[in-house]
Amino acid sequence: MGFSMRIVHRDGTDVMLPEKHDIAGGTYAIGGTASAWLYVTYNYAPIFFRVIGEGGIRSLHGMEIRKATPILDRAIAALGDAEPDANYWKATDGNARKALAGLRRLSELALAAFPNDEMRWDCE
Repeated sequence: MGFSMRIVHRDGTDVMLPEKHDIAGGTYAIGGTASAWLYVTYNYAPIFFRVIGEGGIRSLHGMEIRKATPILDRAIAALGDAEPDANYWKATDGNARKALAGLRRLSELALAAFPNDEMRWDCE
């Protein structure tokens, strides 16, 4: 169980990036994917509540990615220099920071590819 975090266009269709990326979460595509999508384990939820606030990572649902960027930046900064653990599933500040940095990077890639589009986060 976790959070399926994807960036969608205004019409709700998935954002497909012009080039593949290898940003990985609880699942990943061997050889990369062009999908602006990342699965994040629910194990990090308590950390997300602490650094994002009420609603945690799900508070990004429906939010335009430009508005979500400062929230992600503050949450990443709040986790400091924490390094990820070798065990992805372990609820550590470093693992949560890596997941947030992955979401931040997906936002950057989507904005670079579609600078004039209104894109938003869809969290399932």
